Amino acid sequence: MNQQGYVATPPYSQSQPGMGGFSPGFGQPASSPLYGHYGDISPSSSAPQSAMLKTSVPLGPAAPMGSPPPSTHQFNQANIQNGPSSTAQQSNRYPAPPPSYSSYYHHPQASYPTSAPPSSTVQLINQFSNMQVNSYGPNNAPAIPPPPSSGLQPSLQGPPPPSQQAALSSGPPVSPPPVNNLNSHHSPPSLPPGARQEGIPGSSPLNANLQQQQLSDQPSGPGFPPQYGNFAPPMAGVQCSFQGGLPSGPAQLAGPQPKKLDPDIIPSPIQVIENDKIAKGGQIYATNIRGQVPPLVTTDCVIQDQGHASPRYIRCTAYCFPSSADVAKQAQIPLAAVIKPFASVLPNETPLYLVNHGETGPIRCNRCKAYMCPFMQFIEGGRKYQCGFCNCVNDVPPFYFQHLDHIGRRIDHYERPELSLGSYEYVATLDYCKNNKPPQPPAYIFMIDVSYSNIKNGLVKLICEELKTILDRLPREEEEESSAIRVGFVTYNKVLHFFNVKSNLAQPQMMVVTDVSEVFVPLLDGFLVNFQESRSVINNLLDQIPEMFADTNENETVFAPIIQAGMEALKAAECAGKLFIFHSSLPTAEAPGKLKNRDDRKLVNTEKEKTLFQPQTNIYETLAKDCVANGCSVDLFLFPSQYVDIASMGLITMHTGGTLYKYNNFQVHSDSHQFLNDLRKDIEKKLGFDAIMRVRTSTGFRATDFLGAIYMNNTTDVEMAAVDCDKAVTVEFKHDDKLNEDSGALIQCAVLYTSMSGQRRLRIHNLGLNCSSQLVDVYKSCETDALINFFAKSAYKAILSQPLKTVREILVNQTARMLACYKRNCASPSAVSQLILPDSMKVLPVYMNCLLKSCVLAGRPEISTDERAFHRQLVMAMDVAGTQLLFYPQLLPIHTMDFNADVFPTAVRCSEDRLSEGGLFLLANGIHMFLWLGVSAPPELIQGIFNVPSFAHVSTEATILPEVESPYSSKLRAMIDHLQSKSPHSMKILIVKQREQPEMVFKQFLVEDKSVYGGASYADFLCCVHKEICQLLN
Repeated sequence: MNQQGYVATPPYSQSQPGMGGFSPGFGQPASSPLYGHYGDISPSSSAPQSAMLKTSVPLGPAAPMGSPPPSTHQFNQANIQNGPSSTAQQSNRYPAPPPSYSSYYHHPQASYPTSAPPSSTVQLINQFSNMQVNSYGPNNAPAIPPPPSSGLQPSLQGPPPPSQQAALSSGPPVSPPPVNNLNSHHSPPSLPPGARQEGIPGSSPLNANLQQQQLSDQPSGPGFPPQYGNFAPPMAGVQCSFQGGLPSGPAQLAGPQPKKLDPDIIPSPIQVIENDKIAKGGQIYATNIRGQVPPLVTTDCVIQDQGHASPRYIRCTAYCFPSSADVAKQAQIPLAAVIKPFASVLPNETPLYLVNHGETGPIRCNRCKAYMCPFMQFIEGGRKYQCGFCNCVNDVPPFYFQHLDHIGRRIDHYERPELSLGSYEYVATLDYCKNNKPPQPPAYIFMIDVSYSNIKNGLVKLICEELKTILDRLPREEEEESSAIRVGFVTYNKVLHFFNVKSNLAQPQMMVVTDVSEVFVPLLDGFLVNFQESRSVINNLLDQIPEMFADTNENETVFAPIIQAGMEALKAAECAGKLFIFHSSLPTAEAPGKLKNRDDRKLVNTEKEKTLFQPQTNIYETLAKDCVANGCSVDLFLFPSQYVDIASMGLITMHTGGTLYKYNNFQVHSDSHQFLNDLRKDIEKKLGFDAIMRVRTSTGFRATDFLGAIYMNNTTDVEMAAVDCDKAVTVEFKHDDKLNEDSGALIQCAVLYTSMSGQRRLRIHNLGLNCSSQLVDVYKSCETDALINFFAKSAYKAILSQPLKTVREILVNQTARMLACYKRNCASPSAVSQLILPDSMKVLPVYMNCLLKSCVLAGRPEISTDERAFHRQLVMAMDVAGTQLLFYPQLLPIHTMDFNADVFPTAVRCSEDRLSEGGLFLLANGIHMFLWLGVSAPPELIQGIFNVPSFAHVSTEATILPEVESPYSSKLRAMIDHLQSKSPHSMKILIVKQREQPEMVFKQFLVEDKSVYGGASYADFLCCVHKEICQLLN
């Protein structure tokens, strides 16, 4: 197998100068090179670059060819980012842009010394009739002639055999979809399908007539409501697009109208999901084989721990790591694990065992400090063991000694969880506790904003009524009768009110703190109490709070001082805990942490756009650090009616392992159901407090980057004031030596935390991966869902310091490089113009396009800054299932459901083409839920679900479905409850009627289509990526 990459060019493992080779101005050479994912270029290569990527503009001048600039450095394995070794120039994955970007609009059209182009229709058919989803055949298979132009439509039930090309034919002639003119001057306009079809093969010339093509004159869509901004705007700088300004007017296409690419012949995420369910759904998945690829997150199965951690706890981007840094650089596949240490397990799965070695504590390797696990090899009759991570030979403590059997395994192997299971817990000794003292049980403090608006709209009364019942459901350990968690209460506006709710009081007592510049806790005894003991006093208080502030006219609020007060209260009680803050407005009162309205939409798509995601004052960063040090987590429930600066206020929540909830323009009658469900779910979550996580690896690679809702004081320890069952941390790995293919790559994640009962524990997860020097093995083991989780978090972290345009370009660039490397090194020989996708990555392009169209990366002034900051924060804490559903929503045809069966309908692709006038469709993405009604929906279905006679009578104001005595209603509500139960956030149901105004919002979630605001369709983006690949391979 050829692993050297290109002939007569630098090895493919070396990054090309520029962002995929084009200069930032698309005309002149870059003043400084931009690098992709794996560091920089080797100065030793002097051959000219033969393949240059031009991510954004296909009609610009050709990028300059030549050797890399002499200032670049050798790949430095010691550098944690695999960047240049020079301390003066630290290259990040998302590098800083060069000093200036040339205008899009002033470059002459590229001149190509080639023959006249074929028609766009012929080119597109030639392209996609040759598209192939590869089945990892050997790359020495004989070359196969291209299929006839008629092409065979493939079955996507599974990969074709290696000796057969899967041909993809284009559909019947269809007029191109209308193109709107909503592209701002900041981003290049989207290219209509007719234009995209030109020049897809890297070797083919571009049609000179296309520059004169004009967009159809179509009115722009309505403004985008901020509360729904998710998959809306365009990908500036990513799409294959026109160069130069485009006047609106009727399209003028040279030659015949082009054919539209048939969406049924390009890889379908739904087909991939359904195939996996058929193959692995409902079965037992045993974790007894190193490096095996688990079922997809969308497949329900029972996990049986037999020596490696369940995929519920750890999922990897690849389950076979490249054996060397050179192979890793060549593939460009990020090596990462998405770790969800407190994931919930199914009722029929075994919970984690708790191992207690008494005062001796857990057994650990003397050198690397890894904990005893199935990867330790016992030798010398059981008197010593060799560490699987660092190979150090350690003595077995006398109390732990046991004889070995005939295959060298301890006799008690299956009796000890730490020797036979991938995940388990240890009871920690006092050495693992702060100040060598056992911790106190944690506490919850409820802090309610009692400003005028919250009293007036009934929110305060709603919260107080709910707390009276929900406190009975505080989380507890399985063996405990009642929860050990104590509770406290604070209300606030410009000042703070603390309440003494000691059990022996007849009435609660209020103490007011007016000095918010240096806040203090006015009482200790009676503030944090056991709910069961103080129930009557607490209920009395919750009845009084709405009355106490009924006549308030105070509109200004503080924010930082209440977090400070809550943290000080926990610190004084010497316990960890969580603050539940219910807040509604920008904190404008004179106090530390005061914020001003800085929602400037003019910054969108400028160099200063990144400031919108950064906190406007450093006090919240400092406060977050103090909260983490004191084990104080913050959950924030926001009820904004206007801008509240989530980028600043949400920082505390993100760094302390808390959760952020947001309810725009909250109305008790329509939003209370969603809010109360969130509150109940949040309070009942099982979690660990005051946690520190460390990831250890076997020799040859190490953890270099950590992405998530976390705080890091150093480069190795992930600190979380609390960690719950929904939070995931994505960890990236880099090589620092060659990996041994026999011993594999081993990962151990250890989380030290305080349990809900106040016990200090260690939770251990172990996972073994394979290693190979063969790229085909690496590609075969990839998991696209985990890759998208990694790319999303990497990009969302990068936008704090880099322009969005640069971040988007790198995502497209790396997608093309990963797929180009596969085609060159792993696929059967084929024409350069043939698109070949590895079976494990065949839906990577559609997911990547969804990520690029997400509200965070899109960069459109129609979407509020708060909405983008909110989505960014949610994704940073998400697990693989969360990002998969968010970026590719579930679209379920309700009208096809068998209402008497137990099964739900199979989802359909997220495209308007899949909707039907006679249907009902339910769409859910984990944050939003829509019920779409076709104008010709069957009256009996409408009657059975809404209890009204026809489509015209259905009210779109309702956010809860009525309980109707019919199988339709029962089945639909059961389906909705099932979807809600799997999502950390409660989804508010929005009823949408076909051809009515709210349908515009719903259509933003049909992610395979071109967005109303200009984001590329799946087919168009696939063309764009294909062009990049062809340019790389030419």
